[in-house]
Amino acid sequence: MRFMKNIKCSIIIRCYNEEEHIGRLLEGIRQQTHQAEIILVDSGSTDATVAIASRYPVKIISIDKEDFSFGYSLNVGCRAATGEILILASAHVYPVHKDWLEHLLAPFAEEKTALVYGKQRGNEVTNFSEHQVFAKWFPDRPNWKQNHPFCNNANAAIRRSLWKRFHYDEALTGLEDLAWAKAVINAGYLIAYEPKAEIIHVHNEEARTLFNRYRREAIALKGIFPDERFGLLDFFGMYLQNIFSDSFHALQRDVLWGNIRSIMIFRLMQFWGTYRGFAQRGLIPHQLKQKFYYPNELKRRNKDAVSSHNSRPVIDYSHKRDDEL
Repeated sequence: MRFMKNIKCSIIIRCYNEEEHIGRLLEGIRQQTHQAEIILVDSGSTDATVAIASRYPVKIISIDKEDFSFGYSLNVGCRAATGEILILASAHVYPVHKDWLEHLLAPFAEEKTALVYGKQRGNEVTNFSEHQVFAKWFPDRPNWKQNHPFCNNANAAIRRSLWKRFHYDEALTGLEDLAWAKAVINAGYLIAYEPKAEIIHVHNEEARTLFNRYRREAIALKGIFPDERFGLLDFFGMYLQNIFSDSFHALQRDVLWGNIRSIMIFRLMQFWGTYRGFAQRGLIPHQLKQKFYYPNELKRRNKDAVSSHNSRPVIDYSHKRDDEL
């Protein structure tokens, strides 16, 4: 791994009422082998989020809840940052290994790399279908020269110099990361994916919240690719294909009967939300469409597979800091 030890980076975290998760993320950052400036952009939290964050060396910036958009909060954080590389993390993620930042920064050794995003996985509260989504979107094989704009700002990094040229779109209802990646690819830069930069992304959403998430992302996606269509036939086709795929993989793991109801609800909310948000416009590049919609391949599970990350230092989240006791 080529790692630039002296590179200065800033971590930007967007949050709103994340008291359940923010301490774990900040503790994971504290234990990293590479240290960074931390900027928290809070959108008017009414719980203990800010109080917990204040126990760590964090610069806290408050914005009005009414002013929030994903792009606006990111631009506020990027503007306040001083690092050459800006690391973007959701408040409800946490790193698995102590060298998370090292691996997220490594692809920037290539001067044309504009954005790097890392692997995401769920935990014990994650819906089975969302585990399948993470496995589809974030495979175990790296790709440092990705030729389509898929990425995810829950675990990503960008060059600050390029952010100065390409600010995040503050009008989008989501997928501001994909719009940014599309712009820098069009300008001749590279997107890199590095699976060793792994985080746990905690989602435990009710059906209505799932529907709203995929609806707003579909609204954003049609704005980025205005010619895309997603009609009723797409809805039924994607829904049935993904239920079949999820059920196959759940059966392989002997967990089908405990998950069949959640699989059906998750996929219904995902694709009904997408259908309702799209209003049937535009064309998404084929590779990007494969990422967003199509199910995982029907491959038998290799029960003997061993993670290549086992020798890396794992973060210990089992203890509390002295100032939390």
